[in-house]
Amino acid sequence: MINIDRFQVACTADLAQIASMVNLAYRPESGSSTWTHESDLVDGCRTNFDFLSELISKSDSTIIIGFRNNSLVGCIHLEKEGRDCHLGLFAVHPKFQWQGIGKQLLEFAEQFAQKQYHSENFVMTVLSARHELIEFYLRRGYRRTGVISGYPISAGIGTPKLLDLKTEMLEKQSTHSAPNLHINASKDPYEQT
Repeated sequence: MINIDRFQVACTADLAQIASMVNLAYRPESGSSTWTHESDLVDGCRTNFDFLSELISKSDSTIIIGFRNNSLVGCIHLEKEGRDCHLGLFAVHPKFQWQGIGKQLLEFAEQFAQKQYHSENFVMTVLSARHELIEFYLRRGYRRTGVISGYPISAGIGTPKLLDLKTEMLEKQSTHSAPNLHINASKDPYEQT
């Protein structure tokens, strides 16, 4: 396992690099061995600069990015929705997969949501066909809600290759008190203390 050196809130200057990493992780050429690979299920880019720019311009919406030796290793999007925090756009650079980066990003995102948004629940939507991904989340305390929906074609995040591709909602209740995170208002790196 390797550790993320620093976490920071993404700004406009980070978006092109984030889009490139997310697309590499989610939609590489078919047959890729990346763990977050969906190329056999969905065509097209997972994200782009404009989509990411819209996300970070909204209030109560943040993209957290993680670095190792000044290299971007992963990202996750958080958006406050009432007492819930919706997590998405979770990606680890393929070079750093299987090394504990995803666990660290998810844990930091949950802590950030508790501290910054006072979230009581974490909610995410995943492709139902991604059994290994669902198992990853279940091992981290998420549970299946039973809410199943059709693939969100209108969201502009790709075209399903399977006619009946579904998404599934997972959730996790916040059971811990907010951690002591040092958060700089200037969107500089975040440090855990």
